[in-house]
Amino acid sequence: MSYTMPIELGKIREFARAVKTRHVAHKGSTPVIPPTFLLSSRTLWEPVAESGIARLGFDMRRILHGEEEYVFHGPLPAAGQTLTCEAKVVETYEKPGKRGGSMRFGVVVTEFRDEKGTLVAEARSTLVETEKAPKKDEG
Repeated sequence: MSYTMPIELGKIREFARAVKTRHVAHKGSTPVIPPTFLLSSRTLWEPVAESGIARLGFDMRRILHGEEEYVFHGPLPAAGQTLTCEAKVVETYEKPGKRGGSMRFGVVVTEFRDEKGTLVAEARSTLVETEKAPKKDEG
């Protein structure tokens, strides 16, 4: 399932302020995005029920954020562009946990393409689902 993500000037300014960057590239009339801005596509634009995370089938009450990686294949996207995004589950696996039973891992890769269909960036997210909530230490 693909969705579009308009890169809006105001959203870049808000995000840059939130992550406390003062870099000149994130200012002006056509600023480029801060690299981690792509994460906002999940919360603002991706249909929740059809998301890469939803396709993992994890219980959202037991999810941990494991890792996030961004790869850019050229210049950073800038205000005024519209990206087409598609998230895919590329890997799942399990490992034993120390306190909460086994842990399930899911890796979701989201591809971001420009108006010409050129791959401009990829976001790789690793999510962890614990088998159960960890027991509180007694003491």
